[in-house]
Amino acid sequence: MNQTIVTLRKGEGRTIKAGGAWIFDNEIDTITGSFHNGDLVEVHDFDGYPMGRGFINQNSKIRIRMMSRKPDTQINEEFLEMRVRNAWEYRKTTVDTSSCRVIFGEADFLPGLVVDKYEDVLVVQCLALGMEQFKQIIVDILKEVLAEDGIIVRGVYERSDANERTKEGLPKHKGFIGDPFDTNVEIVENGVHYMVDVVNGQKTGFFLDQKYNRLAMQRICKGKRVLDCFTHMGTFALNAGIAGAAEVTGLDISEYAVEQATANAQRNHLQDTVHFCCANVLDELPKLAAAGEKYDVVILDPPAFTKSREATKNAIKGYREINMKGLKLVKDGGYLATCSCSHFMTEELLAKTVKEAAKAVHKRLRQVEFRTQAPDHPILWAADESYYLKFFIFQVVEEK
Repeated sequence: MNQTIVTLRKGEGRTIKAGGAWIFDNEIDTITGSFHNGDLVEVHDFDGYPMGRGFINQNSKIRIRMMSRKPDTQINEEFLEMRVRNAWEYRKTTVDTSSCRVIFGEADFLPGLVVDKYEDVLVVQCLALGMEQFKQIIVDILKEVLAEDGIIVRGVYERSDANERTKEGLPKHKGFIGDPFDTNVEIVENGVHYMVDVVNGQKTGFFLDQKYNRLAMQRICKGKRVLDCFTHMGTFALNAGIAGAAEVTGLDISEYAVEQATANAQRNHLQDTVHFCCANVLDELPKLAAAGEKYDVVILDPPAFTKSREATKNAIKGYREINMKGLKLVKDGGYLATCSCSHFMTEELLAKTVKEAAKAVHKRLRQVEFRTQAPDHPILWAADESYYLKFFIFQVVEEK
C-alpha cells in the first residue's frame, strides 16, 4: 500500500518546526493517497521536504499528531519500547517513582496517551484516536519494563472518560484492562498517606502534578493556621498538617472529596488538627472575612477556570476574584499560595492578575518562589499545551 502524504501550506507548520507535535486542520494544503482516521501518514513541507510521521484524524482540529520526526521510522513494537524505556528512565532520574506519571502524552513523544502509576497499579488515559491502536501494546511493554526493576503491576485501569475524547470522534470509556482488581490504592507522597480511588477520583484518580509544590508548602506551614481552598482529597491541607501546622481547614464543594479528605486525615492521625468542610469557596471566603477570620497561610488551588483561549477573559475575572477574597484572609506577614492549572493562563497573565487583585485589596506581595508542575509532567518546549501549571508563593504584607 502506498504511503499517504500530507503536504503543508507554505508558511505553515511553525509548531512542529519548532519541536512541537501538532498539525492543525488549517495548516494542510493537500493529502495524497487513501487512509482511514487513525492511520499513520507522512508529513511533507510545502516544498516536499519530509518532516516525519504522525497519525491523522479528520474528526479533530488537531489533524495530525506527530509520532516521529524521521519519515522512514517504522512505528512498531521496537519503536514503542524505545519510547516507553526513555520515559521510565527519565522518571527514575528526576522524581520519586513510587507514584508518578510515567507517560505524559506529547511531552514523552507518545501523543494523546497518559499513564499514571500508583504504587503497583497503572491508570491509562487515551485521548487520541491514533493512539488507540498502540494502547494495549504500550501497556504490555510498560509492565515488562517495570518488572525489570522489580515492580510487578497488580492491575491496569482505563480512565478514558474525558471530554477530549468526543473531539476525536471517540466514545468515553472506563474499565479494566486485563483482570479486575481492588481499585482503591494506598499511596505515600511526601510522607502523607492517601487512599486513591482510580475509578471515581478526578482525572486518573489523583493529582500527581502538585507533588513538589505540596512539599514546598510544608516548611511554610509549621505551627501556622492554614486555610486550604479547593482542597479536593485534602492534599495541601494534609501536607500542612504533617509538617506541624497548628490548625488546618480545607474547603471543597464536593461532598465526595470532603469525605475522602476526612478519611485521609484519619489515615495520617491528623483528625485533631486538620478538618474539612463542604462549601462553595467563592461564597465561603467572604463569610470568613466578615466573621473576622485570619490565617497565617491561605492556599488557592482552583480547577481550571478556562479550557479554551476564547474563555480566557472570563477566567481572568475568576482568578482575580478568588485571589482578592483569599488575600483578605491572610494575616499581615502571612503567606498566600496561588496557582492556575490552565495552559491558556500563562505565567505572565497569572502574575498580572494576582498583582491586580493585591492592589485592589491594598496588599503588598513579596514573591517567595515560582514553581510549575512536577518533573514527571515534563514541559516540552514548543508544545505549549504541556506547560499548564503555574504556582506562586507570596508573603503578604499590609500597606503601611
